[in-house]
Amino acid sequence: MTQLPLSDHLLTRPGTKWMQLALGLICMIAISSPQYVWALFTRPLMDKLQVPLAEIQLTFSLLIVLQTFFAPFQGRLIDRFGPRRLIALGTLLTGGSWMLAARIDSLTALYLSYGVLGGLGTGIVYIGVVGLMVRWFPQRRGFATGMVAAGYGMGAILTTFPVTHSLAAQGMENTLWQFGALMALIGFLAGQGLRTPPPAAEAPARPDAALPVTQRDFRSREMLRQPLFWLMFVMMTMMSTSGLMVTSQMAIFAGDFGITSVTILGMAALPLAMTLDRLMNGLTRPVCGYLSDRLGRETMMFFAFGLEGVAMTLWLLCKDDPLLFVLLSGLVFFGWGEIFSLFPATLTDTFGTRHATSNYGWLYMSQGIGAVVGGPLAALLYQHTHSWSLVFSSAITLDILCALLALLLLKPWRARFLRRHGA
Repeated sequence: MTQLPLSDHLLTRPGTKWMQLALGLICMIAISSPQYVWALFTRPLMDKLQVPLAEIQLTFSLLIVLQTFFAPFQGRLIDRFGPRRLIALGTLLTGGSWMLAARIDSLTALYLSYGVLGGLGTGIVYIGVVGLMVRWFPQRRGFATGMVAAGYGMGAILTTFPVTHSLAAQGMENTLWQFGALMALIGFLAGQGLRTPPPAAEAPARPDAALPVTQRDFRSREMLRQPLFWLMFVMMTMMSTSGLMVTSQMAIFAGDFGITSVTILGMAALPLAMTLDRLMNGLTRPVCGYLSDRLGRETMMFFAFGLEGVAMTLWLLCKDDPLLFVLLSGLVFFGWGEIFSLFPATLTDTFGTRHATSNYGWLYMSQGIGAVVGGPLAALLYQHTHSWSLVFSSAITLDILCALLALLLLKPWRARFLRRHGA
């Protein structure tokens, strides 16, 4: 019987993968603030640099574009040099972007620090952690990717109120410097414990695995030649676009619907809705991922995407009821956020684990397309029609179409593909 090296014995212990999940979750929480608390810095930055909001907001666009469109390159670096070095570097870049932004005196410096460095740093960590989890949890890929994705989606809850208090008490510069140093330190220390799993840990634990998976590891260039990949890419782009068409405009259409001046149980309706949305956006990722491990990826996609379409329809129809507006907004986010667990798990099941990080980098670009297209497209439709009906109708159509594609096209196509590759 072949003896594993001592390091591999340690890495295949039952508790090791859960420790890896915990460390990955900490890294994701550490890099969540640049995206999710950005809105708190826009006004102080406008006052400091004396520039209009549109120019300040370009920083956020740079952050998202660099985070998503460079993902294939970042994933390839992680596959080549290992997760520990690259993810630790990503956390340092992310924290350093805030520390440098604390000392900026021009718009260009803000773009380069918060936008460029922050986007590259968060992209490295996000792609690296998700790619690592699908390898550590071959039978619980949906759940594992959902957990770490939830850390990114909900992690800023831990910093939103402290950052708000610090801005009022200490000013923007001290806030950026202190929180940047804190996220760099926490992320770097957690990243030091991340490891690539040995082959024994990547193999399914049972021969009767619930979900079929490929027995071949596709390199990115091989995967990109498969039409099946492009179907997944189009579907994730559709879901990203539909979700962001509505969610990115929420504050604006809430004002048009008369929600911003309403209180529920003594709390302003819009902040209450946005808090609920953040919770549901994070919760759906491990929940739907866990269910997909048991029901099947495409079946869960059908239910989740369909849920978002139905919830958006009811949201529009019930726009005059503040309580239903708040509750249905949470349901919409619950039907949207799960794309960040279902798609990476499906991709790895289909194209293998060895190059999972770089492969997911290519698929993750679809989120960047949705971010670039969804918000501006919704604003353009509203500008020309002066109504939110067409915006909601477009998003609902994309949701329902994507749900049908998952069940009627992706499921049988992927089954045939996996049969050819030894599932």
